[in-house]
Amino acid sequence: MRIEILTEDKSGSVAVEKLIRLICLNEGIDADLYVRPHRGCGSLPQDWSVKPHRFASALLELLPAKCRAYNEALKGTDAVLIVIMDSDDNDPDVLKRELSLVCQKYAPDLKAVIGLCIEEVESWLLGDHEALEKAYPDYDREALAAYKQDSVCGTWETLCRVVCPDTCERIIDIGYPAIGEYKARWSKAITRYLKPENNLSPSFKAFRKSFLYSVKMGNEPVKRPKVHTRTF
Repeated sequence: MRIEILTEDKSGSVAVEKLIRLICLNEGIDADLYVRPHRGCGSLPQDWSVKPHRFASALLELLPAKCRAYNEALKGTDAVLIVIMDSDDNDPDVLKRELSLVCQKYAPDLKAVIGLCIEEVESWLLGDHEALEKAYPDYDREALAAYKQDSVCGTWETLCRVVCPDTCERIIDIGYPAIGEYKARWSKAITRYLKPENNLSPSFKAFRKSFLYSVKMGNEPVKRPKVHTRTF
């Protein structure tokens, strides 16, 4: 099986690849993984059918075109297309439904799975306390206990305070793009010890369930919005 994984950046792709690889190993899924990081998430084009501009590099900018290309190249195979990104301040249900519809429209012959990290991919790292402790034995236990799993609270900053209690505020003040190197470093350290079955993140659990359903049963079902008709 070929699994194509689209992510929004390199730092997030480290954890994503390790988790998917572990799921496959634990479930006996024989697969080749191909991770395709992008330069940010961007926005979906207003017209999904229009070819992206020459210098487009963000995940959502390219998603409709990439779905068309993958469908043409991989239809008739057992390939799985996975799109994973941060929900940020978007409504996760609305965003997931929109991404699913893009995949259905332009990659109808492929199995497609959407994974949304609430609020950021660091929520999936914070969801495995055992891995955190093994990677960072001196982590701030109070900071982790104060974190509400999958809350919109500045997730990467929370992870920073957990794993770097003595230098976190200085690191946070550095900001982007330098912070990307720190995030990649934390992810690499923690992913060495990740166990998908231990993860407390609801958004990760939802992704894992959808991924296994898609691999074993078929395409992930898309939840369509309810239409309420009022008669006057």
